[in-house]
Amino acid sequence: MNTTLPNPSVTVRSEHGQTTLGSLHVHIRKTFPAFTLETDFTFSPGITILFGASGTGKTTLLDCIAGLTTPDSGRISIGDRVVFDSEGNINIPARERHAGYVFQDLALFPHLTVESNVAYGISGIHKEERAQRVATILQSLEIAALGSRRPAQLSGGERQRVALARSLVTEPCILLLDEPLAALDLPVRMKIAEDLRRSVQNLPIPVLYVTHSRDEVFMLGEKLLVLEKGKVIAHGTPHEVLSAPRGETVAQLAGFENIFDAQVASIHEDRGTMTCRVGSPRFESAQVELETPLVRAEESSRMRVGISAGDILLATSAPVGLSARNILPGRVLRLHRGNRFG
Repeated sequence: MNTTLPNPSVTVRSEHGQTTLGSLHVHIRKTFPAFTLETDFTFSPGITILFGASGTGKTTLLDCIAGLTTPDSGRISIGDRVVFDSEGNINIPARERHAGYVFQDLALFPHLTVESNVAYGISGIHKEERAQRVATILQSLEIAALGSRRPAQLSGGERQRVALARSLVTEPCILLLDEPLAALDLPVRMKIAEDLRRSVQNLPIPVLYVTHSRDEVFMLGEKLLVLEKGKVIAHGTPHEVLSAPRGETVAQLAGFENIFDAQVASIHEDRGTMTCRVGSPRFESAQVELETPLVRAEESSRMRVGISAGDILLATSAPVGLSARNILPGRVLRLHRGNRFG
């Protein structure tokens, strides 16, 4: 699938000279026993979320971009620089790709202080400039007071900020984040996610962020790619992709708990909807008709309809003043109390 997520590229001057940044093109293939990672798309500056179930190739994609895993074939370019090309026999080592990478386990050095952890990636520059850059990034992430502490003395959120600072202080061409907030509880995760968004949203580089959390998708994402078995199956803004998913996998990831077989009864292009008949075609009396968002379909075609539990309301009288298109009479036959987290 060839996907371009547009944003203008920019030219900046870094310690490596003048380089055109702002675009990352990945056209690769990597085969594994369980699936084949096969992608062809272009990222531009801003935060792009890589979303999907475990084992779909999200982390492998980051590893290929960073140079930690070698694709079987293809080409990867960062700005105007080719870092991998199987036909041209190019495979730039990871340390020379100038990619910032924050791992899920953060990978901080336990024996080093916060300042030393952050300075580790820029040990080759002049001492005074190194100290200035470390101080600036610690201040911007509000962890300057923690400079003399070691990772064991920090909270989960503080460790996450240190890992981010260590990546950003190198002034990378791209920033890769592999579920960096996964180990935090929800309130802390949302607070750090907001800080993270402020820290990286205006960087003139692509930022790729892997997560399983829908909360993080909407908190952080400007663009969203959904992967399944190594391939991009949906892309767009988080709202476009998740609010009206056009595939069962995406619907499940988006939290649509109820998915039913349906048949298109009629199409209403004037109002952007269609009527679907839900239920077994063998038992007409058990069928109900629902008005759903319009998708590419023909009358009488069969599909699956997803309904989020949060969109279902039960009332003892007919609702008034609601914009709901589907109001169905019903009878409660039995109640079952379950543990949705069990």
